[in-house]
Amino acid sequence: MKRFLFLLLIVFAGLSYLFELDEFLAKHFKVFGNLKESYINTYISVSQKVANHFEHERLIRDLQNENLELKEYKVLYNTTVSTIDDLKNLLENIEIPEINSKIEVIRVLSYVHFDDFTSVWLDKVPTDNKILGLISDNYAAGISMTKNGKSIGLLNGNKDCTYAVFIGNEKNPGIATSNDESSDLLSVKFIPVWADINIGDEVITSGMDNIFYEGLRVGKVVEIKDFPEMKIATIKPYAKPLKKRFFYTYEANSNIENQENSTLENLEELKIIENKEQK
Repeated sequence: MKRFLFLLLIVFAGLSYLFELDEFLAKHFKVFGNLKESYINTYISVSQKVANHFEHERLIRDLQNENLELKEYKVLYNTTVSTIDDLKNLLENIEIPEINSKIEVIRVLSYVHFDDFTSVWLDKVPTDNKILGLISDNYAAGISMTKNGKSIGLLNGNKDCTYAVFIGNEKNPGIATSNDESSDLLSVKFIPVWADINIGDEVITSGMDNIFYEGLRVGKVVEIKDFPEMKIATIKPYAKPLKKRFFYTYEANSNIENQENSTLENLEELKIIENKEQK
């Protein structure tokens, strides 16, 4: 029975459209016309609202994705600007003692060990058996060397960071190294017992080890200890290498040739000594 009524309703609806029954009712009965017009307007309005809703959702998703991309570009932009500013400050303050010299800007990549801020990996092509000085703000900041096929920077305060220095106007020799009592200080060891040094004397690199050039400022003497075999001076360094992302190295062309020649001469001298001992 229900199926019959359903089929009858479908047939009636089809015949009504076929014979334009809806137009007849709308013409003679205004109620049906108004009802039809209201239904059509409501359908169109609801359809537009649904379409607008989905369009708004699509726009929101697109804007959210664009916002994420813009945030990533902003981070990249800020990082690039910071890097450029660091390089600009570094290059503006470089003092070159000689025209014929090799200057190389080196970027810090990361710490070698997270519990030691004085050793860092450097973005530099490794050089075999060559130690170069790291310079920051025209101050001695550490040394660079090769370890396991990579360039490593040993900054001031690292126990393995040592280089030759002069103290005071008399240029008394010594070796700068880490301080056992404070990471903010350095020690200058192997100062001759006859050396006349005083608190407040300025410490500069001597260049005698071919790591730095002579005259690069290191720090000032704040304490002096006398021992039977040597004097040890505590100095307050000028450089703040732990906060730097870039350093530069200096290497005189003449020093490069001299290092190679001196190495060959030393090897020849060793061979002569060995031959004499064998005889």
